[in-house]
Amino acid sequence: MQFDDLLRRYFATDDLSGVSASGLEAGIERCKVDLGLETDRGKRFALWSLLYMLGSSPDLDVAFKHEDEREAARNFMDLMAASENPDNT
Repeated sequence: MQFDDLLRRYFATDDLSGVSASGLEAGIERCKVDLGLETDRGKRFALWSLLYMLGSSPDLDVAFKHEDEREAARNFMDLMAASENPDNT
C-alpha cells in the first residue's frame, strides 16, 4: 500500500490540507472499518500507520494480535517522534 494511494482511497485527494473536517472524519472512519476487516498483516500495519499519523489510531493491543506487530508499531511511533524532534535523538 502506497501512502498516496491510501490518501486517495480514504480522502479522495493527495493533499489533506484541502479536506474539510467532515471529509477527514469520514475518511478516518472508513479507514478504521477497513482496519477492523483487514486480515493481511502488512495492510493492517499500513492502515494503522495512517491512522496514527492522523492521531486516530486504536491502541496497539486492540490493533495487533501479535507482539512482533506491536513492537513494529512502537518502532514506527519512535521514528515518527524522532522525525518531529530531530534534536531530541
